[in-house]
Amino acid sequence: MTSERSDVTEGRGTGPLIVTEDVELLDDLLRLCAAAGAEPQVHHSVPERAECWDDAPMVLVGDDAAARCRGATRRRGVMLVGRDQDDPDVWRRAVEIGADCVLRLPDAESWLVDRIADAAEGVGRQALTVGVIGGRGGAGASTLACALAVTAARTGRRTMLIDGDPLGGGLDVLLGGEQTEGRRWPDFAASKGRVAGGALEESLPRLHELRVLSWDRGDSVVIQPEAMRSVLAAARRGGGVVVVDLPRRVDEAVAEALAQLDLGLLVVPAELRAVAAARRVASTVSMVLQDLRAVVRGPYAAGLDERWIADALRLPLVGELPLEAALSQDQDGGAPPGSRARGPLAAFCTAFWERALAADGSVTS
Repeated sequence: MTSERSDVTEGRGTGPLIVTEDVELLDDLLRLCAAAGAEPQVHHSVPERAECWDDAPMVLVGDDAAARCRGATRRRGVMLVGRDQDDPDVWRRAVEIGADCVLRLPDAESWLVDRIADAAEGVGRQALTVGVIGGRGGAGASTLACALAVTAARTGRRTMLIDGDPLGGGLDVLLGGEQTEGRRWPDFAASKGRVAGGALEESLPRLHELRVLSWDRGDSVVIQPEAMRSVLAAARRGGGVVVVDLPRRVDEAVAEALAQLDLGLLVVPAELRAVAAARRVASTVSMVLQDLRAVVRGPYAAGLDERWIADALRLPLVGELPLEAALSQDQDGGAPPGSRARGPLAAFCTAFWERALAADGSVTS
């Protein structure tokens, strides 16, 4: 291995520690680290500074370097990596260095990329993930989704808002940030495999102290189910809260989103036709999402109240979504729903998060 390669990578990054002099194996491992969004350290043998070995999130020891690692401190997260599928002595060398497992490339590449990404990002509590769905068109689901995200971010929680409705006009518009630079859904439409959570978050527009994945103003783009699964999984890995605004129709991509929700909120205007439409939506959504709850929005038709509507839908009642007289005026001025900290909408969302996060056991992050 050339000294230039060692100089470029040694001592940098928070990714795995790689120990090898095999140039071809190193190229493979650097490629896998790049795919996982991790920047590794590279050494020829056990680093002289003990903390480099001890503190690395994981250690990838090449077959060629196993003998040089025999005296290293025993720790978890050491993996012996090579390409020879028929090496009879590989397990003996793995035991000698205290390796957790033996990996043979290229067969183990996909699995190893996931483990590298987990180690680099940290695997902690996943975000409490809440989906918002309208019982009928114009129910106010997008308004509630934005307000929930804004109020969560205002408390200091790591917050992401995901726009799952390509025909909704774009949540960045509701947040007054349609011109803000950052990646939108078309950039992720064909994503396959794992998406690095940190890279996803850093690439998105930052609006009102939260990250937003919305749509651009171009032609409609079809989000493949695998892309929805990968992007939402990446969003959830960072902890905090994730809010997803979803359409009423359930296609394969929406079903993937529903499968990752901790709970869903069905926004239902207080009128009979809306209740009838919401019942059909609830029936479809409940096939995938077990925890679906009703949020009722006034004004009320004669003879209806929020309890009757929730009972008619056979859903638990979260409460009544309050009217906020200044909402339209605020949005015309570029202020998003929930931005009035003392307003009734923000109060509703704050109370919701207090109950939901207490039940989930999450803490501010």
